Amino acid sequence: MGRRKIEMKMVKDSGSRQVTFSKRRSGLFKKANELATLCGAQVAIVVFSPGGKSFSFGHPSVHSITQRFLNQDDSNSTNVDSSHVSLNDAKLEQLNQYYVELARELQAEKKRGQMLEKALSSKRKMACQKPINELSLEELEKLRESLEVLRVKSKEHACEIEAASSLLLLSKAVEDNVS
Repeated sequence: MGRRKIEMKMVKDSGSRQVTFSKRRSGLFKKANELATLCGAQVAIVVFSPGGKSFSFGHPSVHSITQRFLNQDDSNSTNVDSSHVSLNDAKLEQLNQYYVELARELQAEKKRGQMLEKALSSKRKMACQKPINELSLEELEKLRESLEVLRVKSKEHACEIEAASSLLLLSKAVEDNVS
């Protein structure tokens, strides 16, 4: 299933509208972060959900961008000198980049998990077609090979999950130190 062009109109169902808002909001913030990172732009976005809750993203911060906009302060040009960026802004930028990297890894792991789940379900269907004592020698060999592949992939996946959880614990520790 590929991407489809969606007609731009108000989503009628409130549940679907909330889900659409949530997905589009994360995509919007991701694009804003990419714009800030790749182009060195200063970006601020404030979005209100259909339920009235506010969400914001800013680089280097929403406050500094809004102050610049309200005061029309041209002293902060788009070429921000790193010596003028405060320590908190630098940490925020570092954490933001780390967040984007973890989000990218999470998406890759989700896709990989879905693929493994599909492969596992197809193997279950294939194995469950006949009782094991009725399988031929060739079928038993194929089953053994597929179980060996599954074992290897499971070990690799377990190692990757362990590494990802270690990274999450490390990021939590970094966030706690920043706070």
